[in-house]
Amino acid sequence: MNRENQNIEHKRIWKDEYLKWVSGFANAHGGKIYIGVDDDLTVVGVDDLHQQMEDLPNKIINNTGVFPETNHLSIDGKDVIEIVIEPSMMPISYRGVYYYRSGATKQELRGAALHQFLLKKMGVNWEDMPCDGVILDDIDDNAISYFLTHAIDEGRLDPERHNSTKEDVLANLGLLKDGIPTNGAVLLFGKHPQRVFVTSSFKIGRFGVDDSDLLNQDVISGNIIQMTDKIMQVLSDKYLIRPIHYEGFQRKEPLEIPKDALREIIFNSIVHKLQIGTWNQMSIYDDHIQLWNEGVLPEDYTVETLMNKHISKARNPKIAHVFFLAGFIEAWGRGYEKIMREFDKANLKHPTFREEHGGVTAIIPREIFMSIRGGQDPSSANDAKNDAKNDAKNDAKNITERQSKILSLISQNPNITLDAIAEAIGVSSPTIDREIAKMTNLVKRIGSKRGGYWEIIEL
Repeated sequence: MNRENQNIEHKRIWKDEYLKWVSGFANAHGGKIYIGVDDDLTVVGVDDLHQQMEDLPNKIINNTGVFPETNHLSIDGKDVIEIVIEPSMMPISYRGVYYYRSGATKQELRGAALHQFLLKKMGVNWEDMPCDGVILDDIDDNAISYFLTHAIDEGRLDPERHNSTKEDVLANLGLLKDGIPTNGAVLLFGKHPQRVFVTSSFKIGRFGVDDSDLLNQDVISGNIIQMTDKIMQVLSDKYLIRPIHYEGFQRKEPLEIPKDALREIIFNSIVHKLQIGTWNQMSIYDDHIQLWNEGVLPEDYTVETLMNKHISKARNPKIAHVFFLAGFIEAWGRGYEKIMREFDKANLKHPTFREEHGGVTAIIPREIFMSIRGGQDPSSANDAKNDAKNDAKNDAKNITERQSKILSLISQNPNITLDAIAEAIGVSSPTIDREIAKMTNLVKRIGSKRGGYWEIIEL
């Protein structure tokens, strides 16, 4: 006798509430219910065997429409009833409620999950359905052109396709049904997709000491093919830092999170979202970022599956195909490998992923921000300090070429003297002194003029 798993249930006695399990098995991959066996596999047997063998099939048929196979088994000299439920091609409910067997648990399907399940049972994908009330004029020409430009640059579409009409583009992508743009077309290329699908926008929130301390927030709207560009711009301008360093005389301001990896994480969150569900939500804290999208992993997939080579199973195949053609994602499940590689190149901790609240969360450490911040408690930061930091950032953007050279020399040798800087640049020492006096937000002197050293202020 096998232990309970996604296809087996053991019940000491029959109760009519177990009709929910019948619905769950029928809606999933089928299964077996053994009556007269405890959860610990102790065989207790059943009473009134012949009566139950007659009653149980009738109850199942009358309440669910499922025709079970009912067998009498003799185990350890005791009578056991085996009820075999085959997977159903049609959705099966019990008292108007739909259940689904996932792993070793029974789930009640509601809301977006129920909608998706019913469409799947009918052989229909939500993104393929014509969008009611939408016409071709509601599709944005600029979004179409943006897609074609990227797809052609990636070599995934022929250059001659750049002159295609939006009707041809949608038709070739399978996003047009009887002349009507599909739900997927509106999300990808619509002028105002949030008028139809309110939760297709992307929420960003900056939090302080805890989740009740919301400091700032943005909602990024528009079509999803161009949405990641907007998200990255807002993150760069308002939420993430760009510490300055110099490579020779060249000033560098990389984003604190590897840019390509962050884009890949955002692309995956948008593409694999349950599109009829709620918003993608990015929560930014001092020490980490969390990005959650609704939609559980494919059956038999775990977070560990994603970390290794795996077959890509897109929740929204048409949307995923468009993102692939544009060069935003790969078709072979290599996105997570790319993410980890970018973090390795930056010598930063890997992000982690977990399934929770009916979706997937990416947790991205903010090591660079925390190292610059020096572990200061967020509750001790005040508005004056934030304003000073913002002013310093603005000043840093306007330094001259000479000041850039001074910073480069100091970064290479913090003990360098004014005379040595002046000689290297070809000006007088008083000139260097005046230049440094203008750079109080960028560099400071530690100790005396003779025995001290320079320190570049990290922003």
